[in-house]
Amino acid sequence: MLWRLRARATYWLARRMFHWPWLMKQPRAWAWMQGQFARMAALGHVPAQSFYGHILLFRGQGFGAREEGLRLLRLAAQGGDGKAAYQVGVQCLAGDSRQAPDAGEAARWWQMAAAAGHPLAAQRVSQLYRDGGPGLAADEAAAERFARLAEQLGFRRKG
Repeated sequence: MLWRLRARATYWLARRMFHWPWLMKQPRAWAWMQGQFARMAALGHVPAQSFYGHILLFRGQGFGAREEGLRLLRLAAQGGDGKAAYQVGVQCLAGDSRQAPDAGEAARWWQMAAAAGHPLAAQRVSQLYRDGGPGLAADEAAAERFARLAEQLGFRRKG
């Protein structure tokens, strides 16, 4: 119990310190902050999994950091984090050197993000159903359903 309380307190402190650019440039401070993010993510804290997953995906060094970032984002998405689900969908649609782009999988993650209230995910899945893609046939009815959901969530069409 005390260990978890300490983990939460140091995570909170590390998140506050994250906004001090001069401190993040200090290797020892940055290593300590990453340790706090990793510990909280390992404890199953969904916001920490999402936060640290994004850091590793976009700022991590090496292929292993990217893979760990995606793993944490998947866990956060399954825990109900819409931003994490959206980002996993983006990565699925982009593909990489080991996996071809998969629009069906991207649509699944974006639907999960839209259900969590992410307006851009609803708009992107609507466009994906409108155009179709690798592993996903076009479906105009689904496209319209998600376009309406995107508008309900606050996404405004340009034009």
